Amino acid sequence: MREFKEKLRNNRWPLFFAILIISVLAIRYYSNIRERNELAVKAGNWDKLMLVMKQIDENYVDSIKYDEITETAIPLILESLDPHSVYLPPKELMSAEEELEGNFDGIGVQFNVPNDTAIIIQVIAGGPSERAGVLSGDRIVKVGEKVVAGVKLDQDTLVGMLKGKSGSMVRLGLKRGSSNKLLYLDIKRDRIPVKSIDVSYMANDTLGYIKLSKFSRTSHKEFLEAIKELKKKGMKSLIFDLRGNTGGYLDQALLLSNEFLLKDNLIVYMQGKHRKREDFHADGRGTCRNIGLKVLIDEGSASSSEIFAGAIQDNDRGVIIGRRSFGKGLVQEPIYFTDKSGIRLTVARFYTPTGRSIQKPYSKDYRNDIIERFRHGEMSVADSIKKDKSLMFKTPKGKIVYGGGGITPDIFVGIDTSGVNDFLIKSNEQGVVFRFSSQMADIYRERLRKIQNLESLNLFFESIGYEKMFLNFASAAKLVPTSGQWKQCKGIILTQVRALVGRYTPMDDNAFYPIMSEIDKVIQIAKKSE
Repeated sequence: MREFKEKLRNNRWPLFFAILIISVLAIRYYSNIRERNELAVKAGNWDKLMLVMKQIDENYVDSIKYDEITETAIPLILESLDPHSVYLPPKELMSAEEELEGNFDGIGVQFNVPNDTAIIIQVIAGGPSERAGVLSGDRIVKVGEKVVAGVKLDQDTLVGMLKGKSGSMVRLGLKRGSSNKLLYLDIKRDRIPVKSIDVSYMANDTLGYIKLSKFSRTSHKEFLEAIKELKKKGMKSLIFDLRGNTGGYLDQALLLSNEFLLKDNLIVYMQGKHRKREDFHADGRGTCRNIGLKVLIDEGSASSSEIFAGAIQDNDRGVIIGRRSFGKGLVQEPIYFTDKSGIRLTVARFYTPTGRSIQKPYSKDYRNDIIERFRHGEMSVADSIKKDKSLMFKTPKGKIVYGGGGITPDIFVGIDTSGVNDFLIKSNEQGVVFRFSSQMADIYRERLRKIQNLESLNLFFESIGYEKMFLNFASAAKLVPTSGQWKQCKGIILTQVRALVGRYTPMDDNAFYPIMSEIDKVIQIAKKSE
C-alpha cells in the first residue's frame, strides 16, 4: 500500500494530465451531444419530441410497449390543442362513422364512461331504448345479470354487451336520478336507422315543422323529401328545429343553408393557419327562398347547427328562437390511419357572414359551460346572457349580433319550469310515465294499431279514462300526489302519456312530436310569432 501511494505521488503530474485530458474529452463529448441536441431542437418544432422518443428507444432500461405508449400519448397531445381535436381508436371511429353514415344493430343509445359508470348521454329517437323508456342521464348498472358499474369495465366491452343481433333481448338495470332502486327495462335490439330528420309535419294549415337531429350524409336529401311533402300540404313558412343538434357534416349545413338564401348571399367563410380563407355563397337555386323561416336553437345546438343559424341570422333571412347555442366555431377535418383509427383535427375557424367567430373561449370551465349558464341565470332570463361589445357586428338591415360565444337568438325563450313539482320529478326518476304508457300499449295494442290520425287518438284517450288509470298506476308504485300537486303537473304528465302511447300507433313520431309540442314553450312561441 505504501509503495502504491509513493508511486502515486511520484507520478502525480502524468496522472493529473491524464485526468485533465479525459475530462476535457468528456466535456467536449457531452458538449457536442448537448450542442447537437440543442441544434436539433432549434431546427424544428417537433425535434425535441423526436429526440426524447429516440433516446427512450435507444437507452430505456426495459422493453417498451410501443402501442400502449402511442395510444396514451396521442389523445393527450390532441387534448392540449383544443377541446374538439380528438383521437378515435378503430372501434370508436367505426361507431362515429356508423352514427353519421350507416346502420347498426343495437339498443340505440350513446353513452360516456367518465369514471366507472356508463352515463347515457343520448337516446336515439325512435330506437328500441327510447321505446322502452330509457332517458339521457340514466346510469347503466346492470346488463342482464352482470354488474357493469363500479367494476372498471372498459367502454368497448360494454358496447359489445349492448350490441347484438336484431330481435334479441337485453335487460338493463338503470339508476335514475336520486332514486336508490334500480329501474329494470327489457329492450329488444333492432336495426338502428341513422336518419337525421326525426319528424316533419304541418303544425297548422300553413306552418310546417321539421326537426333535424344531426347533419348526416343524407340530411339534405331527407330535407328535400320532407319539404316536398309539406309544400303539397300548403306550407308557407317553416319551423326548423335544431335544438340539441350537435352538428355533423359541413357540406350538409352548406346545402341546407343554400335552400333558403338568395344568390351570392355569403353562407360562411373559413380560415386557419394552413387554410386560406374560403368563402361559401348561395347559388340562388334553393327551393325554399320564398318560405318563411323560424330556426329553433338551444345550448345543445353546435357546429353545423350554428353555421346554419348564423347564415340565416346574418343575412336577415329568418328569425332565431330559443336559447344561446353551444359556441363551437371550429372546423374538424377527419384524418384516417391504416390501422382503422383516425383523428378529428381542428384545421380552421368558421366565421358567419358578418365576420363573427362564435367560438366560446377555452376557459377552465369549458366543459361545464352549460352548468355555469344555469348558475348565473342565463337559462331563464335573457338579460343574463353575456355579450362582449368588442365583438359586436351588424347585419345588412342593422340588427346587432355578437360573436365570441354561440348564436344569441332574436327571440329568447327560457326553460319552462311551470308545472314542475316533487311528484313530477319522482315520477320521471322512477320511469312511471314510461312504464304506464308501455302497459297501456300492451292492453290496447289492437285498438292502437288501427289509429291513423291525431283526432282518432284523442277520441281513444277520451273513451278510456286514462287519468284515473295513471293515478292508480302511480299509487301502486307508492307515488300519490296531493290534489295541489296533481293540479299543477297533470297537464305535463297526461300530455307525455298521450305522446308516448301515440308512438305505438302507425303514426309513431308523427303522433309523439305534435302532441309534445302542446307543452313545448319554444314551439308555441314560434307559432305565435308569424
